[in-house]
Amino acid sequence: MSNPESFIDEVSEELRRDRAMQYLRKYGWIAVLLVLLLVGGTAWNEWRKASAQASAEAFGESVLAALENDDSAARIAALSQIDATGAQHGLLQLLRAGELLETDRSAAIDAFQAAAQDESLPDAYRQLAALKRVMAGQGILPLGERQSVIAGLAQPGQPLRPLALEQSALLALEEGDDARAIEILQDLLQQSDVSEALRQRVTQLLTGLGAETGAA
Repeated sequence: MSNPESFIDEVSEELRRDRAMQYLRKYGWIAVLLVLLLVGGTAWNEWRKASAQASAEAFGESVLAALENDDSAARIAALSQIDATGAQHGLLQLLRAGELLETDRSAAIDAFQAAAQDESLPDAYRQLAALKRVMAGQGILPLGERQSVIAGLAQPGQPLRPLALEQSALLALEEGDDARAIEILQDLLQQSDVSEALRQRVTQLLTGLGAETGAA
């Protein structure tokens, strides 16, 4: 019985090998494709990272070169010639608007407004543009309009809230409401997310108003 059983086992093993080879010939390309996709995907990710880094470095070098020009008009012209999209485009808009402050404040305000309303830009850039527009708009934009913009930026959870609160206090002073300005500034000093530079500005302003700063 052993020989027939051995023969049957050998036949069964051969059948399994034949079936495996048939499967391999029929479906082996799937395994090959998966390997190629895995290797190709890894290579693509590495290429994409390297390409993004090279693009960022080239953009940074172009911006620095533009800002090295001697006068504001030349800097604005050079910044305008830089090709950029997305966040980089938003940064260029803010830089150009900042340069315009030296020569044409109305044009700078318009540029900040355009950036603040550009929905293709990251929200942080749009909020910064709105804040800079308010800061540049003293004597040009109505006080009520500036207060309305700052009120939105100063809401809890907004990234620029501390700076917006500082501007809110300054607008209160512009309106002649010193008590409200002092209240905002004193509250601002109690918050943990206030930078040291902002804390120093607020302390100096409170001192100038003859108000308590809370310092020991």
